[in-house]
Amino acid sequence: MKFKSQILGMTPYKPGKPMEEVKKELGLKIVHKLASNENPYGASPKVQEAIKQAALHPEVYPDGYAGNIREAVAEHLNVKQSQLLFGAGSDEVILMLCRALLTPETNTVMATPSFSQYKHNAVIEGAEIREVPLKNGIHDLPAMLNQIDDKTRIVWVCNPNNPSGTYVGNEEFEDFLQQVPNHVLVVSDEAYIEYVTAQDFPNTLSSLDNFPNLMVLRTFSKAYGLASMRIGYGVASEELMNKLDPVRPPFNTTTIAQHAAIAALNDHAYIEDCRIKNREALDQFEAFCKERKLSYLPSETNFMLIHTGISGDEMFNSLLKKGIIVRSGEALGFPEWIRVTTGTSEQNKYFLQAFEECLNEHKHSIKG
Repeated sequence: MKFKSQILGMTPYKPGKPMEEVKKELGLKIVHKLASNENPYGASPKVQEAIKQAALHPEVYPDGYAGNIREAVAEHLNVKQSQLLFGAGSDEVILMLCRALLTPETNTVMATPSFSQYKHNAVIEGAEIREVPLKNGIHDLPAMLNQIDDKTRIVWVCNPNNPSGTYVGNEEFEDFLQQVPNHVLVVSDEAYIEYVTAQDFPNTLSSLDNFPNLMVLRTFSKAYGLASMRIGYGVASEELMNKLDPVRPPFNTTTIAQHAAIAALNDHAYIEDCRIKNREALDQFEAFCKERKLSYLPSETNFMLIHTGISGDEMFNSLLKKGIIVRSGEALGFPEWIRVTTGTSEQNKYFLQAFEECLNEHKHSIKG
C-alpha cells in the first residue's frame, strides 16, 4: 500500500498517562491530574439526567443535523441556526476546514507554539505550513500578515492561545481582520472563551456580518466539562457553512453528546461559578510565582505556563513522583517551562506545596 508521502513519519497524538497507570507505576495512593485543561469541577449536575434520558435508545441514529443543540446554541449566541456547524469536538471542525480548503498547492499560516491540530491536519493535506513565532508569548499578527499571499487559504488565531494562555486584544484583532485578503479564511479558535475575564477580548461574533471570511470555533470540552462527549462547533456566514457542510461526516455527533451539551449550555450559573473559581486559582498561581520570582505568562484560560529554570521534563518527573501530573513545556515549545491546569482549591494547594518542594530540591541539587 502507498500512503501519502507527507504522513510517513508523522506521530499520532499522545495523551498524558492515565492517573491509575501513574499510581501503579509509582506506588502512589493519590494522584492529581493537572495536565489536560479539563474542568476540575466536571459538568453541570444537570448533565447527568440529560445523559440518562439520551441513553435510553442507543439503537437509534443521532440527529445528523444536530437540530436541538443547534437551536440552543443559535439562541445562546444570537446567530442563525444556518451559521453553525457541529463536530466531534472543535478538533473535527478543524479537520473539516483543512480537508475542504487545503491542497499541496496552497499554504496556511499559524503561530508557533500553538494548538497542534492546525499543523497536523495541514500536513495530511500536503499544504505548505508557514509558522510565525509568538512575540512575548502572544500572536504576532503583523508578522502573520506578512506571510499571507495569493496561495494562502487559512490563517489560524488561537485566542486565547494554547499552550501560552495569552490572548490577542480587540483592537489588534479588528485591525488584523481589516487587512486579511477576502480569499483567506481567518479562524478564531476560542476553546477557552468561557474562562476569559479580560475586558478587551475580541467580540468576534459581532464581526461575522462584516467579515464573511471569519470563522469562530467553540467547544463544550473545557469549561462545560464535556471533554469525553466530543462536541464542539464553528460559527460563520451562511454562505461559508453551505459550502463546508457537505464535508461533515453523517451522524458525527452522538445523541448523548447533543443532549448533554444542551443541559450544560443552559446552566449559566454553573459556568459563571467555574469562571470565578478559575480566576481565583490563576491569581493564586500568579502570587506564588511573584513571591518566588518565577517568570510566567498571564493567562486567560484554565492553565498557566510557568518558567522553572530547569528542563520541563525534569520538573515534570519530579512533580510526578509527588503525585502531580502537569505538562512538560519541552513538547509544547517552551523547554524550561511547565503548563499546569487549574484544579480545585485542594488540588491547587497540593500542587503549590509539591512545586515548592521540587524547586527547593533542584536548587540544592544545582548548588551541590
